[in-house]
Amino acid sequence: MAFFTARQPILNADKTLYAYELLFRDSLENAFPKDMDDDQATSNMVEGLVSSLGLEKLAHNHPAFINFTHETLLNRYPLILPKDHIVIEVLETVKPGKQLLEAIKEFKQNGYTIALDDYEHQAVWKHFYPYVDIIKIDFTLTTMDEVRQIIEDIKDFPKIKLLAEKIETYDEFSQAKELGFSYFQGYFFSRPEILQSRTLTPSHIALADIMSEMSKPEPDVNKVSKAFELDVNLSYKLLRYTQSPIFKRECEISTIKQAILVLGEQELRRFVSLLFATKYSDGKPPSLTAMSLIRARFCESLTCFPSQNQEQACAFLVGLLSLLDAMLDSDLAELLETLPLASHIKSALTSNEGELSTYLALVTCFEKADWQSAATISEKLNLDKDDTALKYQQAVIWANERQSLG
Repeated sequence: MAFFTARQPILNADKTLYAYELLFRDSLENAFPKDMDDDQATSNMVEGLVSSLGLEKLAHNHPAFINFTHETLLNRYPLILPKDHIVIEVLETVKPGKQLLEAIKEFKQNGYTIALDDYEHQAVWKHFYPYVDIIKIDFTLTTMDEVRQIIEDIKDFPKIKLLAEKIETYDEFSQAKELGFSYFQGYFFSRPEILQSRTLTPSHIALADIMSEMSKPEPDVNKVSKAFELDVNLSYKLLRYTQSPIFKRECEISTIKQAILVLGEQELRRFVSLLFATKYSDGKPPSLTAMSLIRARFCESLTCFPSQNQEQACAFLVGLLSLLDAMLDSDLAELLETLPLASHIKSALTSNEGELSTYLALVTCFEKADWQSAATISEKLNLDKDDTALKYQQAVIWANERQSLG
């Protein structure tokens, strides 16, 4: 699932980058989504920031101004996002009141930066000044007399900085600087650019947690079952999978934990890998899912040879995740940062380090029908080339069977 956001830079007086404003979009068109209210747009933005590559990547470690509506502020949505990476931008449509003031106080106590958007002077906002850090003023809608009135009004609160938005000419920029504005935003500097990334749904995140637990030598069955129980879609798929005739059940299943025990550790790991591959490859060709499963099974099978000392779970995971960048259209190293994986697994995937990366090199030789290189790598690993070829054929058969079950 794609996540779109419009990003516009906010500059200092010397035209260096201070922050970005991020605005929710539902496509590559740089326009507010039709048939969507501000509450929904804010909710989608917060969800997207949590489940995509994150604020650090979208804002390049600069503060990100995020618009919040009255409802989302009262529901404390800003607390979902890290205080060091966002500026809470109170939309101009928000009406001041006691409940809002309590929310703003709480945000401030938690270390968040507060900005008032498209500010129009009203006496009631004075109660908020002790907690406000930035006031944004629309230069296309505000007269110079009104700007001077606002400056006069906040003179007892020197920590409040002014941000001039919708600056479209050099004269407006110069005028704002002369008036003491600290930050500047508008078409004069840059138009908003549309950014796109793939989001991770709650099921994606649950699967990542399960995969992390299943990669341990002794996974905690209680943790795994709890993760399944929190996602009805995953629970349904697990129960349906246990109905397959390849599993010999002697009793009916009453709990998720029981279903997990029916599968056993090895088969559960494989089932979770199938879910992981199919969910992360939404909208991609089925062959991509098949290839990741083949790689996982093949890498796992290599650990069975006496000359190898790699853990099966780690080898399986390396093969499974090796195509994650193609599945999510993102940089592999950045994606792996979002997953709680052991360092040697990440190194095998991104730095071509260690024996696990050699497993990957071997499986890619089979994919390309590069038999000479496959033989060379097999020899390097002290493996019989014919045996490794057979393992690859068996991995293909296994992957096809698992896809038909999923």
